[in-house]
Amino acid sequence: MSKADKLGGGASFQRASALQVGPALSDRGRAKAVAEGRIPSYTIVKIPLAQVSTTPLNPRRNFGTPEELTRFGEELRLAQLAACVVVTRAAYLALWPDHKAQIGDAEYVLVNGERRFRSAKHVELSALDFVVRDEFADSREEFLNKLLKENLDRADFDPVERATGVQQLVDVCAENDTGYGAQARAAEQLGKSRAWITNQLGLLVLPAEVRASVSAGETSGRDAIWMSRRLKDSPTPPSAEELFQLLAAHKAEEARAKAQKKAILNAAASELLTAVNNSEAESEGSQPEREPGELLTAVNNPPAQRQVPAPKANDQSAAMPGGAEVLTAVNNSEAESEGSQPEREPGELLTAVNNPDGQVSTSLPRQINESASSLRQHLGTTPGEQADRIVQALSAEELVALVEELCSRI
Repeated sequence: MSKADKLGGGASFQRASALQVGPALSDRGRAKAVAEGRIPSYTIVKIPLAQVSTTPLNPRRNFGTPEELTRFGEELRLAQLAACVVVTRAAYLALWPDHKAQIGDAEYVLVNGERRFRSAKHVELSALDFVVRDEFADSREEFLNKLLKENLDRADFDPVERATGVQQLVDVCAENDTGYGAQARAAEQLGKSRAWITNQLGLLVLPAEVRASVSAGETSGRDAIWMSRRLKDSPTPPSAEELFQLLAAHKAEEARAKAQKKAILNAAASELLTAVNNSEAESEGSQPEREPGELLTAVNNPPAQRQVPAPKANDQSAAMPGGAEVLTAVNNSEAESEGSQPEREPGELLTAVNNPDGQVSTSLPRQINESASSLRQHLGTTPGEQADRIVQALSAEELVALVEELCSRI
């Protein structure tokens, strides 16, 4: 056995090695070397697993079956591709002194890498590679932020566990802020929108049966968020069974609307119209690039024909859909506001609508259901009128809450 192997077994030697890279450097020299990228800001050290404890703050509870832990542990025995991250006992207990009994005599506490840690213990490995990052324990917010981010976007992360972690971060942020500011601060920490935070917290108020279904993968996180909104909007909280019934009805309605839309598109396929430039200077059979706002005329695009050049503006005998009927192409975008025509990119798909009596149409007619029609009768027909009515009726706080709720539903 080499001297390095003999010396590498002691914890004190390992802690010392974490602070020294290559030849001894002064604090100033080390800071300069780190800033220049010549040495890393931290060092990988091998630490016995007996000296490491998990944190009770980790919202993740499912780390795999015993078979999966065995398989991953044997892979770690061959090669550990990523080091686990820990903070020292002193740094951790400075933030959460009430966790002293839970971490026992451990010298280090995990920030991330718990699945690797559990897999290694499962196959009885004695040590793993770690990096000690006490700067992650500068504050409770910082620690929970780093704890959450490892699992935040994992596809296999239980949505309810994720929501639990987000709630922990919000609670910590609230220690030095108001409830409103706490969610905004947590969103900033995680790089998410406040609407995303609101959606996550909504999962925690669902009935236990619904949360269990989400954790088991039987109900998607998206469907769970939809149910949490129904729960919030209902004056009498529905039961789990009622929520599942509402979800089933909602999905059936979505499927019906999708099928109806597909049928309309299929029926209109044979009458598809293509918009081409209707300019005197246009050469036959060519389609020049369009300037934003340039008037276009739609001509028939039969299935066996790719594109037909537009007739000249003064050519009254040219064949058009419906004889001499003239059609104008407008943008068919769901985000388009009524009465306006956004700038079009070259090649953007346009839909043709009829131009009765030579009037130029600037928006695509849309079907309006009864609820939308009733709402417009009360609020007004233009966005400006609607905004004025809402501002008069709601306080500033209520307006902010309304905007956030609307954004979360887009």
